[in-house]
Amino acid sequence: MLRRSWIATLMLAPLTVMAQGYPTKPVKFIVPYAAGGLPDSVARVVAQRLTERLGQSVVVDNKPGGNGVVAYQALLQSSPQDGHAFIVSDGSMLSITPLLNKAVPYKVGTDILPVSLIARSPLFVVAHPKNGVNTLQEFVSLVKRKPGEYTYGSSGIGSTHHLTMEALKAALSLDVRHVPFKGSGQSTPALVGGQVDFSVAALPSMLGFAKAGQVKVLASNAPLRSPQAPDIPTVAETVPGFDFAVVIGVMAAAGTPQAAITRISQEIAEVVKHPEVIKNFQTAVIDPVGGNAQVYGQAIARENEAMARAAKVADLKAE
Repeated sequence: MLRRSWIATLMLAPLTVMAQGYPTKPVKFIVPYAAGGLPDSVARVVAQRLTERLGQSVVVDNKPGGNGVVAYQALLQSSPQDGHAFIVSDGSMLSITPLLNKAVPYKVGTDILPVSLIARSPLFVVAHPKNGVNTLQEFVSLVKRKPGEYTYGSSGIGSTHHLTMEALKAALSLDVRHVPFKGSGQSTPALVGGQVDFSVAALPSMLGFAKAGQVKVLASNAPLRSPQAPDIPTVAETVPGFDFAVVIGVMAAAGTPQAAITRISQEIAEVVKHPEVIKNFQTAVIDPVGGNAQVYGQAIARENEAMARAAKVADLKAE
């Protein structure tokens, strides 16, 4: 028994030494979206605190395009074998992109590995006030009375916004027509202007309009009410198990040293406890998590399963 324990200690020693000496140069967080979006905002908040803790700069590099494929290619070009390059993204490049693109060059668990679950952020079902609905139940009743007459906007075909509503439609047997836009920058004004009747959106983009009475927030797509919006119910209170909240985490390329993965995961777990980080997240209605690779892997698997079911309902076809 003592011999086995001694051998195990020797085997772990190099990993411990590597973790203590890491990083040896700036760390890169590659974000598969333009600056200003949710994953980018999360990455920048975390990068600032990680820089202080690691003693090396953590820089954010935006690589939009291909629904995550461009970011993955950038990751491979950043010599991931030395453990200084990662992707920070929501789960759509893992759950939705493979459903829409047969030529995706990566597979979770084989080519790309979970490192740390940083945070979760709910999206919200929102209504234009012209429809006179104030609750999710009133929304359901209205749509069922006039099937096919109402529309909802999303940030694009295959987006989390789109699949959230398609899953809701399937669960409650609703007929609402989809109007896709090119991002929330278009779908939000369309709802406020009454071009669509309903939408699914991030709360920060809607709060000002809600306070002005220009939109009505009905429900969240997370399993539990957000601590930042405790008065807004969840879809799960009507449809048990409903969960399409956006999951944001760190991923690494296959071959990244385990010591680097462990160190980044451990440091993020501490970073999300920092009062300033919590404050910044709360302002954007983001819930910090700080889960390790196993926790993030489980979240990815759950999200992939949910998105696959919703994509089937939405009749999405891979090209």
